[in-house]
Amino acid sequence: MYYYLNSSSMKAPVVFVILLVVVAGCNFNRSDKQAPAITKDTLTYKYQNFKQRADDCGNKPDSGCTVITIKYPLFSGEGILNDTVMHHLTNLFKISEDAGKTIPELAKQFIDTYHKQKIVPRHRYSLITNAVVVRQDSNLVTMQLTGYNFMGGAHGSTVINFINWDTASQRTISLADIFVPGYQKQLTAIGEKIFRKTENLADTASLKTNYFFDKGTFSLNNNFLITPLGIRFLYNQYEIKPYAAGQTELFIPYAQIKALLKPHSVVSQFHK
Repeated sequence: MYYYLNSSSMKAPVVFVILLVVVAGCNFNRSDKQAPAITKDTLTYKYQNFKQRADDCGNKPDSGCTVITIKYPLFSGEGILNDTVMHHLTNLFKISEDAGKTIPELAKQFIDTYHKQKIVPRHRYSLITNAVVVRQDSNLVTMQLTGYNFMGGAHGSTVINFINWDTASQRTISLADIFVPGYQKQLTAIGEKIFRKTENLADTASLKTNYFFDKGTFSLNNNFLITPLGIRFLYNQYEIKPYAAGQTELFIPYAQIKALLKPHSVVSQFHK
């Protein structure tokens, strides 16, 4: 069983001429190079809550049985964006080969996998996902999806993924949308410098020993969040470090990458 819960004739020409002069003066002083128009108009949404418990939970509390809970924003009249959010929600963890395209389908696969355990008594499973809107304006919507999953084993896993949404073009924003062509090498070099400083590593220290970078070469991933101050990258557990090290964040301020940013992009409002 599952459910949703639902937050005078001569004077007129003179006045007209004066108005024309004022308007012309305003246009003359206006720069041709303008950032995208940012307004206070934003998309409307309500958070939806989904919860399903395994049929053998009985009167046990959630902490004592297999349960799946998901919270996410549902945007009014934004079908493509809602589909994108749903895709991220159902693919945050690899539950099975076919986890489904909707939350009820995902829940069914999760519960079915739980019942297929050969261990008696079964290990209780847990899947908790929370998707929240971090920030939005008329050009940009950013979201963070945080999930925890336990399906037996020594420990569960925590994952954080981001969505950066261009409201005008109705699509997910990539790094190529906000950086000039050929940005990769310079951005990576800046990112590595910040990473080494944060990790207290010398410029020549190897990245092969305690990190999982391919061939020991630093690289940025595509899990990033656009913020008013810079770009926040996040590496999840096991991505570049052992599980015990947890997640690793890397923040690159706009001040250090200003020359690499495309003019008139969705981040133009955040830097000068």
